[in-house]
Amino acid sequence: MSLQTHFIPSLVVFLLSFPSYYSLPGISEASGYDASAGRVYPWYPSTIQGRNFGSKIMSSKMGRSLAAVKTFNVNDYGAKGDGSDATEAFNNAWKAACSSSQGSVLVVPKNKNHLLKPITFEGPCKSSITVQIYGTLQASADRSAYSKDLTRWLVFENVQNLAVEGGGTINGNGKIWWENSCKVNDDLSCKDAPTALIFYNCKNLVLKNLKIQNAQKMHVSFEKCVGVEVSGLTITAPADSPNTDGIHVTRTQNIQISSSVIGTGDDCISIVSGSQKVQATGITCGPGHGISIGSLGDGNSEAHVSDVTVNGATLTGTTNGVRIKTWQGGSGSASNIKFQNIEMHNVKNPIIIDQKYCDQDKPCKSQSRAVQVQNVLYQNIKGTSSSSEAIQIDCSEKFPCKGIALQGIDLRVGGKAAKAECNNAKITERGNVSPSCT
Repeated sequence: MSLQTHFIPSLVVFLLSFPSYYSLPGISEASGYDASAGRVYPWYPSTIQGRNFGSKIMSSKMGRSLAAVKTFNVNDYGAKGDGSDATEAFNNAWKAACSSSQGSVLVVPKNKNHLLKPITFEGPCKSSITVQIYGTLQASADRSAYSKDLTRWLVFENVQNLAVEGGGTINGNGKIWWENSCKVNDDLSCKDAPTALIFYNCKNLVLKNLKIQNAQKMHVSFEKCVGVEVSGLTITAPADSPNTDGIHVTRTQNIQISSSVIGTGDDCISIVSGSQKVQATGITCGPGHGISIGSLGDGNSEAHVSDVTVNGATLTGTTNGVRIKTWQGGSGSASNIKFQNIEMHNVKNPIIIDQKYCDQDKPCKSQSRAVQVQNVLYQNIKGTSSSSEAIQIDCSEKFPCKGIALQGIDLRVGGKAAKAECNNAKITERGNVSPSCT
């Protein structure tokens, strides 16, 4: 009886103080928040925790779920949304949201177009933060605006427990950069260009439901991040736009990319050194250069990539399918890699391992060292090739590829059997494999 007397009033107080995430204070339709979607953070009930992305996530979610949410609308900081420069307004809104001790939501309203010069949204922040982009962010076309750093446009740096989403558009306005690229005009000297959206040294990150288009160079890059969930992205640029990778992953661990459509002038997804535990599922790719691991070992460098799974993808009209590319003279390894359940439609080089990759004007010198490629599975890959050789595995004589497994492969050219060219590799074939390396 005594227990009930004390427990019931305490329970009532607790329930009355518990916030409802479907009617959050300060967030309305006018600000751009779609209440019916119920997708306001700052805590995000993602599957990251289920993938063992860190035991701290559960405790941090529990702490954040009891906190009130504070909203910061860029309009309130001077952004007009009429295509005029809003860099200062966004910077001030971010500083206010980042310094808030309670979970914060930074809102970019619907039907607004904001011009932004290079800007860094820097942490650490005092609490979790969500950026809801409902309108359009457009890069400045003035190349002189990037004079301090030619490699960056929008950067989130040193931020934990961050979500960026909303269904809006990020437009890199890249045409002026493509026209001045040495890959388009041989008479021009080669210069760098900005990556549209960079996440650097971020932890527990969600990026979802955005349109990212016409990047100056790469569209999205994750560098030195841990615990990343990416989904529902639509990334587009012309097929002839140079170096416009869709999603670039470098020195990043525990990242899942899912349910995204990517068509650009370079790799749909590129995974380079220092990356581990990378998963990609439900990817639609094309045009572009396919899904690539590498390049690795450039300039005789040491490179390591491991535990990569691409499971469920459709590639159409790409210049490569699933590719591993390494330079001669490098060291390190690319290991424990799976390419599974992939459809190819008129794809050149559907399956390719190239340990003699050379992306330069002069021929690369033959070298004895190489990045070791080992334990790679190709399973249930079917469709059509636009090249006669659907499988090209060209490995190093001194460091031959090890543990390469082909299972359930059916790739054809114009209704006829394709060819396979396989050198310096230990290959196991299971079930139907056409074309065959043996």
